[in-house]
Amino acid sequence: MANIDWSKLTFAYTKTNTILITTFRNGEWSPVESLTEDNIKFSTFCGAFHYAIECFEGLKAFRGKDGRIRLFRPEENAKRLRNSAAYLGIEAPSVEMFVDMCKRIVKENEDFLPPYEASGASMYIRPTLIGSNPQLGVQSSKEVTFMMLCSPVGAYVGGALDAVDVVIARNYDRAAPNGSGAYKVGGNYACSLYSLNKAHELGYKAVLYLDPTTKTYIDEFNSSNFFAIKGNTYITPDSPSILPSITNKSLEAVARHLGMEVERRPVPVEELSTFEEVGECGTAVVITPVHKLVDKPTLESSEETVYLYGDGQCGPKSLRLYNYIKGIQRGEIEDAFGWITFVE
Repeated sequence: MANIDWSKLTFAYTKTNTILITTFRNGEWSPVESLTEDNIKFSTFCGAFHYAIECFEGLKAFRGKDGRIRLFRPEENAKRLRNSAAYLGIEAPSVEMFVDMCKRIVKENEDFLPPYEASGASMYIRPTLIGSNPQLGVQSSKEVTFMMLCSPVGAYVGGALDAVDVVIARNYDRAAPNGSGAYKVGGNYACSLYSLNKAHELGYKAVLYLDPTTKTYIDEFNSSNFFAIKGNTYITPDSPSILPSITNKSLEAVARHLGMEVERRPVPVEELSTFEEVGECGTAVVITPVHKLVDKPTLESSEETVYLYGDGQCGPKSLRLYNYIKGIQRGEIEDAFGWITFVE
């Protein structure tokens, strides 16, 4: 096992043993190569560099209580990558090829898979698909390169379950109406950086975006989905510009399993005052609880409406959902949903 202080891991890059790479050209994928070097060569004219012809995924591997290695719902990530690639008009690996490469990258880098005892740590897997042939015209790439990368990580924001302060950016959008918001393409994240950096300067950890058409309904955060708890109900927005989060879908399933009601529907901004718990959810965090949510006419404005949730700790219902998901991932709770893929 690598000589790493697992307790001090953040959500940052760590060099591992290998990356995997394969290229689709002339109607077929090349044999998957294992490279020890992260730096690889592409044409300076490739579509990824000029026209953001790129999509990616994020999932995790865990070392369980029983010592077995678990992947959490990799088939869902494979399907979502294929949807993103179809939107870009490029080839994507099959679900089987995707999952096989996930297993292989974990095996080749098992020394960097945190031990079970490091409860806040895991191996983050970053499948990445880019348009790699030289081109000048604005068109879908004919040749694409698929890479499977990994890195040991800790919490995405602060410590696990640390409540954060967030802000609504009414004068900025994450995605255009009828645009790419529902796909995991790099351009969506690039579009969020200006407002996210502004928010960080103001002391907020994340930006919550509203629907880009009317600015009256909640969409999602810059890097994760929005959810709220009201009574015994789990509520999350329904919008065509939201990325369909695998973690959010899993939380909905667990909520039903635990006897909660689940509502996926348009969520008006005004409803923020009625919620008991609010949080972000996604692969990197599972859940990040929100303590203070600030709504402003513009991000730069001093005028604000403040919503407070809890006492700065994760709310009881959010915590129960978080612990159930983590319990499945770490082999502490029986996987009644068939979500786990073992790496043997």
